[in-house]
Amino acid sequence: MARRKKKEHIYLKIIIIIILVLSVLFQDQIEKFILKYTMESYALSEVPEYNGQDYIYINENKPDFNEEDFKKEAFEEYSNLDILGRCGKAYAKLGLELMPSAKREDISEINPTGFLNVKYGNKYLYNRCHLIGFQLAGENANEKNLITCTTDANQKTMVDFENKVAEYIKKTANHVMYRVTPIFKENNLVASGIQMEAYSIEDQGKGIEFNVYIFNVQDGVIIDYKTGESYAE
Repeated sequence: MARRKKKEHIYLKIIIIIILVLSVLFQDQIEKFILKYTMESYALSEVPEYNGQDYIYINENKPDFNEEDFKKEAFEEYSNLDILGRCGKAYAKLGLELMPSAKREDISEINPTGFLNVKYGNKYLYNRCHLIGFQLAGENANEKNLITCTTDANQKTMVDFENKVAEYIKKTANHVMYRVTPIFKENNLVASGIQMEAYSIEDQGKGIEFNVYIFNVQDGVIIDYKTGESYAE
């Protein structure tokens, strides 16, 4: 019996060693496999290359929401960070009840993936960008809700859509289904773009309805999306 247990122990050691060796040899393939299946639901196919437009319409500007969620109370859901520390989609049913009653707090403690910030001229390249804007849900330093965005993408484009949603909710007290998805290519640390979807529930989309892809770019700057490094064009 003791000899049998000794043999089993040796076999177990051999199996563990084989697994460790294989994990080292095929580390890249394993990571790519995991990334493929953890990020697949966030990917958009056939998005054209940036050609000067700040954003484009997706699916003829029609969002794709589960109507069962229309019946729920107002909520927020944030994806767990993936194996590279990147954010996934942020999903919510927005309403007055989620809007902040206090001032925005400091979020500088959060450094999202690829946040290698530098200044070009008098403007910083990057912002810590809320997926669901503070004015909509009151989230401050939530690492699951902050990605690396260019100043142009965040303050010039995303905020326009956020403002429309916020103004509509304040004016009507209605609710809006809302989803923001950062789009990462392969194992890049900086998102190539951000998909924003919204749909006003009580009036069946008459007040708010959009599905857009915002390019995460900055005029005059070349960005290495794999690392977050950049240089002047």
